[in-house]
Amino acid sequence: MMKSRSGAGGLVYSTEAGRMCPVCRQPVAACSCGRKPAPAPGDGVVRVSRDAKGRGGKVVTVVRGVALDDAGLTALGKQLKALCGSGGTVKDGVIEVQGDHVERVIDWLKGRGHTVKRAGG
Repeated sequence: MMKSRSGAGGLVYSTEAGRMCPVCRQPVAACSCGRKPAPAPGDGVVRVSRDAKGRGGKVVTVVRGVALDDAGLTALGKQLKALCGSGGTVKDGVIEVQGDHVERVIDWLKGRGHTVKRAGG
């Protein structure tokens, strides 16, 4: 008995294009069906950590678990970068701010009503 491929999920990530739409099988940024996959459900807690792995010893502050869409995450990332006076990026639902600004970011997010935890050591 052969399995039907029509209902199979298919490719969800490509090293060339990143996340793929499960419906039209195009990169999410160029999705032609208009249905973008929903972000993974979280527990409502924003986790802020410090990370230096794979960055040549440079430290970044990582913010995960913010329940916002892509536009909201980009706007929040811009506010956090301005708050810390440094650069950074937003990719795959994670905000990275250059430098060790964990305490400043935690205080700012708590002041905006988010439930925040410090993650990592």
